[in-house]
Amino acid sequence: MGSDPKVRAGAVDVVRHWQDLGYLIIYVTGRPDMQKQRVVAWLAQHNFPHGIVSFCDGLVHDPLRHKANFLKSLITDLHMRIHAAYGSTKDISVYSSISLPPTHIYIVGRPTKKLQSQCQFITEGYAAHLAQLEYNHRARPAKNTTRMALRKGSFGLPNQTEFLRKRNHLLRTISSQPSATASSAGHRPERTQSQSESDKERDRE
Repeated sequence: MGSDPKVRAGAVDVVRHWQDLGYLIIYVTGRPDMQKQRVVAWLAQHNFPHGIVSFCDGLVHDPLRHKANFLKSLITDLHMRIHAAYGSTKDISVYSSISLPPTHIYIVGRPTKKLQSQCQFITEGYAAHLAQLEYNHRARPAKNTTRMALRKGSFGLPNQTEFLRKRNHLLRTISSQPSATASSAGHRPERTQSQSESDKERDRE
């Protein structure tokens, strides 16, 4: 909306940590799809790792329901398993609706007694959170990862629209039961690592 939100210190490092472990990163936003270019440009500007970006189809009255339905479709239709999810207090209901345990829901915000049993509050910043993940050995390499996982790197400013056009293709070609990390929130986006022969043939044409 014309503003340039600041990135919380250490946030990019946490997302990159999950990517390095082999998890597919999914950015889920309640923003309308008309803001695709602006949001992806912001992700690129701040060096966030590659991932799938989900927007609302135009302006919706209930963006939280839209987020929940999107994640449910990943689980139901693509047999994905969400491993960890990040957001603000309003996202707790979204992540609870997909039966994600409170120990895997990480929330930035002031802890409240009412919500303390429903999530893990990140109270000391993302750097401390990352250190705790490593100390607790909770952040383990992904199992049954998709063979077509996005290659490591950051969003690139060039060809953003090309990357967004590929999003639906990515969703259709994800192999069975990949693990994913959901986040509410100068390299060229690269091709997925494994393609079907028909895709390769089409690319050659």
